[in-house]
Amino acid sequence: MKLKETIFYVSVLVVSVLFLFVGNRVASGEMDAIYDMYEPSFYTGVVIQINDKVEIDDGWGFIGTTIYFDARITGSGRRGDIVTARQHMSNFSMYDNEKAIEVGDRIVLVFDSFNEYFFFVNFARINIIVIFGVAFLVLVVIFGRMKGFNAIVALGFTCMSIFMVFIPAILSGRNIYMTVLVICCYSVVSALLIVIGPNKKALSAILGCVGGIFLAGILMFVMDILLGLTGVVDQEARMLLFLPTQNPINLRAIIFAGVIIGAVGAVMDVAMSIASSLWEIKEVGGASDFGGIFKAGINIGKDILGTQLNTLILAYIGSSLSVILLITVHSTSHIDLFNMEMIIVEFLRALIGSFGMFMTIPITAGICAWFYSTHSE
Repeated sequence: MKLKETIFYVSVLVVSVLFLFVGNRVASGEMDAIYDMYEPSFYTGVVIQINDKVEIDDGWGFIGTTIYFDARITGSGRRGDIVTARQHMSNFSMYDNEKAIEVGDRIVLVFDSFNEYFFFVNFARINIIVIFGVAFLVLVVIFGRMKGFNAIVALGFTCMSIFMVFIPAILSGRNIYMTVLVICCYSVVSALLIVIGPNKKALSAILGCVGGIFLAGILMFVMDILLGLTGVVDQEARMLLFLPTQNPINLRAIIFAGVIIGAVGAVMDVAMSIASSLWEIKEVGGASDFGGIFKAGINIGKDILGTQLNTLILAYIGSSLSVILLITVHSTSHIDLFNMEMIIVEFLRALIGSFGMFMTIPITAGICAWFYSTHSE
C-alpha cells in the first residue's frame, strides 16, 4: 500500500468505528429499561446422566414426556457445577424440540428462579457454526489475500451496524425509515471504500448503489400505502407489539426495513460489477467517450440482471419455503392464498429488490460514463 492509500484506509476504519460508537450511544436510549425486565440465566452444559423419563397420556390426545437428567455447566459463571435439569416435550407444542437429549449432548439450559430448577431450552450448536465460519474466513483470506481480508472487515462493520445501531434504534423508538436508510448507506460506503479503496470505481459504485437503494425505498413506501399493509405477517410480528418499549414498534416500518436491507447486497453487487467492468474496458483501450462507456455499461447490466434476478428470486423462495408449503397446504383457495399479507410481503421483497437492481444499472452506467470519460483514476 502507498502511504496515501494507507492513511485513507486507516481513516475509513476510524470513521467507521466512530459511527458505530456514536450511533450506538444515540440509538440505545430506552434499551436498558427493556432489558432490565428480562434477566433469565442461560448456561451451556453437557448431559452426563439421564435419571428418569416420565410419559403422560391423558387419553384425550395429549402426550407429553419429561426427561430428568444431570448436566455439567460449561459456561462462565457456574463452570464445573453439576445440576439436575429437565426436558419437556409435547405433541401439542411447536416450540418443544422433538429430539430427546442423550448423554454427551451439548445443550443450553435456563434457570427458572421462580421454581428454582434448570430446564433444557435447546441444543448448543453455535460452536460448530463458529468453526465452520472461521474455516470459511480463512479460505477467503487465502484466496483473496488483502482484498479478502478487507471484505471480512467490511462485513464485520456491516453486521455491527445492524446490531449496535439499527436494532437499538428500533427498540428505542427511533424513526425506522430514516435509520435503515442511514445504515444501508453506511454499509455501502464503508464496504466499498474498505474493499476497493479511494478510486473512481468505488465512488461510481457507491453513488449508483445509493441511488438504487433510495429509488427502491421510495417505491416500497408507495407500495406500502397502496397495499395498506399492517405489518402483522406472523406470530413474531405480533409478539413485537407487546414489547415494553416507550413507543409501540411500527410493524409497517419493520417490513420496509427488511425489504430494503435484503435488497442492498444485490444492488451493491450489480453496481460494483458494472463499475469495475467499465473501468477495465477503458483501461484496455475500449470505449473512452461518454456514449460508448454508457452503452457498454447498459449491455453489461443486461447480462448481470438476467442472472441476478434468478439469484434474488430463488434466494427469497428458498428462505420462505417452509411458510409457502404450510400456507399452500392449509389454504383452500388460491384467491385467499395470494392475498395473504404474509405472501404479499414475500412478493414485495423479491420485486423491490429486483427493481432496485434494475434502476442501479443505468444510474451506475451513467455515473461511470461521466467519471471515466472526463477523469482519470
